Amino acid sequence: MSLRALIVLLVVINLGITAWWLSRPDAAPTVIEDASSGIARLRLVSERPGPRPAPAPVAEATAVPPEAKAAEDAAPPPTTPERCISLGPFADTAALATAQTALRPGALRLRTRETQAGGERGWRVYLPAAADRAAANANADKLKAAGFSDLLVVGDGAEANSIALGRFSGEARAQQHAAALRAAGFEAKAEALGEARTARWIDVALKADTDLAAARRSSGAAQSRTIDCAGVR
Repeated sequence: MSLRALIVLLVVINLGITAWWLSRPDAAPTVIEDASSGIARLRLVSERPGPRPAPAPVAEATAVPPEAKAAEDAAPPPTTPERCISLGPFADTAALATAQTALRPGALRLRTRETQAGGERGWRVYLPAAADRAAANANADKLKAAGFSDLLVVGDGAEANSIALGRFSGEARAQQHAAALRAAGFEAKAEALGEARTARWIDVALKADTDLAAARRSSGAAQSRTIDCAGVR
């Protein structure tokens, strides 16, 4: 090979190496990151992390309307099944108090009441006492004229100058006769005969599984009967 050709070859090789050197990509700068310094290392644009994905939407809790919440708060607690009985009669307040003490531990609700009882020996109809005997006799004449001849003017005692207008075995007939007299213009009254006495009772609400016979025995009551719980407050 001639010297000239060798020189040309060397020139071509140099040009090729120079062209390759100029056309190659720049090397990424190497930076040593010092964790203790708190300075982050340099990064190329291509090395930056992509945008973070948006957080998944959190479902909003369904709001409870105030009316619904108020209804829940106002809902009454479940009621306990119950049975109600009336116990008595008790002769006096001491017996009534003893029965209340015995019943109260197992009672859901309890009340006491009084009634006027017994001693009836029939009913009477009468005209109240007049001012004097003459007035009583005048009333008797008016009664007879109106067709009510079964009468007796009371002459003495606490009911002097009143007029007895009959005795009856039952209330219904006595009230009917008194109503007929009042319709005729007379102030007749019907009244039970005999002394009335006070009877005391206990109305009590108990759990449905309570032994009612045992409750009656513990109270000392002679009688018991089932009643509507709506009346026991």
